[in-house]
Amino acid sequence: MAVSDKALGGVMLVAAATVFIYYTIWALLLPFLEDTNILHGFFPAREWAVRLPAFILVVGVTAIGLFIGSTIMKERQRKAQKARLRTA
Repeated sequence: MAVSDKALGGVMLVAAATVFIYYTIWALLLPFLEDTNILHGFFPAREWAVRLPAFILVVGVTAIGLFIGSTIMKERQRKAQKARLRTA
């Protein structure tokens, strides 16, 4: 393994903290600043602060549902195949 688990965990932690801080400033701090403030140039429009997490939530729930559905279907196929082998 080229990268140790500790280093990978550290990188993931820094990435998560960066995203959290960026989103917190974008969604919670920017509405209180004037529109002429220079910080507004570093962030997309405010409506995307709601749209983006909602989109990610829909995609995530869909992916989880598809995974569960495919797992259930594979399990049913295995059971049906075992039942066919027992009767044959």
